[in-house]
Amino acid sequence: MASLVGQKAPLFRAKAVTNGGEVVNNFSLDQYLGKKHVVFFFYPKDFTFVCPTELHAFQEKLKEFESRNCAVVACSTDTEQSHWGWLQMEKKAGGIKGITYPIVADTTKTIALNYGTLSGDYDVDDDGNLIATGPMIAFRGLYLIDKEGTVRHQLINDFPLGRNVDETLRMVDALQFFEENGEVCPANWTKGSAGMKESHQGVADYLGKH
Repeated sequence: MASLVGQKAPLFRAKAVTNGGEVVNNFSLDQYLGKKHVVFFFYPKDFTFVCPTELHAFQEKLKEFESRNCAVVACSTDTEQSHWGWLQMEKKAGGIKGITYPIVADTTKTIALNYGTLSGDYDVDDDGNLIATGPMIAFRGLYLIDKEGTVRHQLINDFPLGRNVDETLRMVDALQFFEENGEVCPANWTKGSAGMKESHQGVADYLGKH
C-alpha cells in the first residue's frame, strides 16, 4: 500500500480498552479532530516480549506527549478481552499494567489493512472481506496525525525492531514547530533549535496546506 503521508487518516470505529481497564465501544480517532495531534501506533500481539517494552516506553513519556497536546493511542489485532487481560498483569510478569492510554482492538484486521501495516497471507473478496490464508497481525506501524486528521509522519518497522519513543516526540515537536512558525526542520533538528525558511514560496504554501 502507498504511503498515507499527506492523506487523511483512515476512519474506523472499534472496541478499545481505556484507562487501564475500561472497555468502550465505537472508539474513534474522530474525537481528537480539531483538538489534538495523535500518535497512533500498532504493535503485533499481546503477551509477547518486545511489545510490552514499547507500550511501557510510551506510558513513561505520556506526560511529555500530553504537555504537547498530543494523544497516544495503541492498536493490535487482538480482542478487547485479550487487551484487558494483559492490562491486569504486572510489568515484572510481562504484563502491561499501568498503561492508561487507549488500546484499540482491531479484531477484523481492517484497521491495520487500511493503514497499510497488516502482515500475513490474505486476500480480499469482491465484497471487500478479508480471506485469511495464514496468520494476520500488524507490523510496528506508527502514524503522526495532525489536528485536521491528516497523516504527517509514518514509520513501519518489522517485528524484531522496537521503536524509539524519543524520536516520536521529536517528530511531534518538529510538526508543531512548523505549524507555529512556518519554518521547516533540517536534519537532526531538535526542540529549541532554529528552523529554516523555505526559499520557494510555492513549496511553503503547499506544505502549509497539507
